[in-house]
Amino acid sequence: MDDKSKLPPGLKGRLKQRFGHAGVAMFAFLGCVIAIALVGVVALLLRWPLLFPSLGPTVLLLFEKEQRPSAWPRNILIAHAIAICAGWISLWLFGLMHAPDVMAMGVTPARLGCAAFAVALTAFVKHLLKAPHPPCGATTLMVALGFFTTGFQLGVLYFGLVLLTIFSLALNRLWGVPMPVWGKPAESS
Repeated sequence: MDDKSKLPPGLKGRLKQRFGHAGVAMFAFLGCVIAIALVGVVALLLRWPLLFPSLGPTVLLLFEKEQRPSAWPRNILIAHAIAICAGWISLWLFGLMHAPDVMAMGVTPARLGCAAFAVALTAFVKHLLKAPHPPCGATTLMVALGFFTTGFQLGVLYFGLVLLTIFSLALNRLWGVPMPVWGKPAESS
């Protein structure tokens, strides 16, 4: 087996062949900046808050580890949907649906329980559905900590993740990097 067979395909492989590790870094930089900027342009046009913390680790996976199950669009979309639902259920269970967010209210026993339960519920359901994607932990905490609580806010949160996933998949495909669209569920560990 020669060294070329170990290269990632497409633009990523060409950059790696020409620039080594720095080429892979350039690929990640280009993918991340373009994908986040595209979501940001949609946010500006719609005047919706489509930029939030869990986009960061998600886009990093999409351009650094695009072949791993945690970066498959199937797992990204399922895991973040689980995270949003788990956060919302936790808000309801702990009586925090209409409470101020953690920055305004501080950490209370109810908020602590809500956050811990939301992350645990997310992990549990994600595992059952074989949808690995650790960045969804940030999404469930944003909901459980009270930053996104209304139906509209939760919809905007998910829409931002869907846009990022679509833009990143399209960029990877455009640049010749094969990436599973849906893929098979990952085996549980």
